[in-house]
Amino acid sequence: MAWNDSGNGENPWKKPGDGPNDLDKIVQNWQRKLSGIIGGGRKAPAGGSSGATVIVILLVIAWTLTGLYRVDEAERGVVQRFGAYTVTTMPGLHWHLPFPMETVNVVNVTAVNNYPFRNEMLTADEQYVSIQMVVQYRRSDPVKYSFEVDDPEATLQDVTEGALREVVGTSTLEVLVTEQRDQIAPRTQQILQNTLDSYQAGLTVTSISLEKLDYPQSVQQAVDDTQKARNDSDRYVLEADTYAKDIIPRARGAAARILQEAEAYHDRVIADAEGEASRFEAILAEYKRAPQVTRNRLYLQAIEEVYANSRKVLIDSDSSGNLIYLPLDKLVGGESRSTTDEDASRASDAQSTGAPAGSQAETDADRDRRTRQ
Repeated sequence: MAWNDSGNGENPWKKPGDGPNDLDKIVQNWQRKLSGIIGGGRKAPAGGSSGATVIVILLVIAWTLTGLYRVDEAERGVVQRFGAYTVTTMPGLHWHLPFPMETVNVVNVTAVNNYPFRNEMLTADEQYVSIQMVVQYRRSDPVKYSFEVDDPEATLQDVTEGALREVVGTSTLEVLVTEQRDQIAPRTQQILQNTLDSYQAGLTVTSISLEKLDYPQSVQQAVDDTQKARNDSDRYVLEADTYAKDIIPRARGAAARILQEAEAYHDRVIADAEGEASRFEAILAEYKRAPQVTRNRLYLQAIEEVYANSRKVLIDSDSSGNLIYLPLDKLVGGESRSTTDEDASRASDAQSTGAPAGSQAETDADRDRRTRQ
């Protein structure tokens, strides 16, 4: 059964004797209670002054609650009292004196922000270049970030331009696009960070990436030639390194072989010398026992060695007084075989004709004798 179906139209949950719930009466009851708490139980004055007091109290409470603030894990709260730094609060729920006594500047110290930068400038050789890069930074010191510089982000832009101009303006275009292209971003970051530290801006530049470097087309040929020369230089260095790695081991091997040969020669010479010395001592002992026999034997050995190495033979003829020359050197040398073959053919011819071989030899000897005369 619904509450309005009781038959008399009354609310079944309403207690007997309860009056109407008038909003004015509720407000008045709260005013009396608050007046009793504040005024020590004195009776609150009737009229509009009681309502004004409650409104003032509510406004005071609301104003007090404005001092509540929360700091996230990646943030730091910088509390300022009448504009002066007071304390840095860590992550969590905090309260400060309401405005205008204290204010809080919440700074994110871990987020990395991107700042795109693009500018056009002149190099040291007065060449025009257009550079585009991205600067990444974070607010590392919230106190310095909040107090030392009026506008840190704007300061970062100005300092970035100055640092880049210092790098580009002190180098030629050829050096920038070839040798120092990879050094533009690191050098700019170093100069930029040093300047920000001198300003105490509270910013840390994490990285700078060079995205684009444009230069006039009139220098394209020179840039290509420079790049080609760089590639050739790298190739020559690689070839030289390969040659060095090949020739050095071979040279070391040859040096080791020469050293071994030298050591072997050294040992052989010493052994030969020791053998000669031993042989000389043996001959000396024999010479002491029989000097004349030893001298004759040494003489004959020396003459034998000399004649064995000589290719010319002189024969003294007592009968005619003429010097007979026989080509014995050719017989002993390279033509001995052909001469022998010739003599053999002559002997065979003599036998076929019935004449003795000696007569043909005598005829040849006479012919040589006449020729010499």
